[in-house]
Amino acid sequence: MRAKQRRTLSVGLSADVDGCLFDLDGVLTRTATVHAAAWKDTFDRFLQEYSNRTNTPFVPFDAHADYDQYVDGEPREDGIRSFLASRGIVLSERSPRGEGADAGASAETSAETVQGLGARKNERVLQLLTENGVQVYAGSVQYLQAIGRVGIRCAVVSSSTNCHRVLKAAGIEGLFQVRVDGMTALREHLAGKPAPDMYLFAARALGLAPARCVVFEDALSGVEAGRAGGFGQVIGVDRVGQADALRAHGATIVVSDLTELLMRE
Repeated sequence: MRAKQRRTLSVGLSADVDGCLFDLDGVLTRTATVHAAAWKDTFDRFLQEYSNRTNTPFVPFDAHADYDQYVDGEPREDGIRSFLASRGIVLSERSPRGEGADAGASAETSAETVQGLGARKNERVLQLLTENGVQVYAGSVQYLQAIGRVGIRCAVVSSSTNCHRVLKAAGIEGLFQVRVDGMTALREHLAGKPAPDMYLFAARALGLAPARCVVFEDALSGVEAGRAGGFGQVIGVDRVGQADALRAHGATIVVSDLTELLMRE
């Protein structure tokens, strides 16, 4: 027990932790800003078109407040529904012919639907990632390497359907034993955050009980998911000055960089 206690305390975790479950965007990679920019481009374009068509004022998407409240950490189409509902807008889920990115059609053909807006946003994300590459948080990589050295198993848990591509581009794919992402959620019919389903699935894939796992999240909905799943600890990663909100939503510890955990012993 003493050896295990030293192992977990050396990485700032409680003594009964065997697994770490990491969100991707904003925790490991600097792609949260990319997603926020893509959402703003997508929603502002739609809102301007909607304003012109309905003769209503154009109120742009706020890449900070609206992103944090409605779409951060959410599955893509859930985020669209949530944000549009805040504006009193309801769209059809998809075009009558089932057009959209998944059917091989351009996002332009169904942009007045939830699926079409999602396809347009995804195209913009991929364009931005191609133009700018993927940046990682150096402190997060240092922390991943530290927990790997002490034998703690790791999973990455992301709502993004581009998770695998981002991990490979960032050069950190090999640091995880399990990947649970947007494609997994579709295949396994897992509810998105704030439901704990994706994190619970990741814990099972690691062969661990939730109480023996730690969730690392920067999104309020992700912190809620960690609390709802009964995980041993929920580490809030505060990148945007929302430490109090992270605690209020269920974070047991809040840090601004994961290397702070290495100094907790």
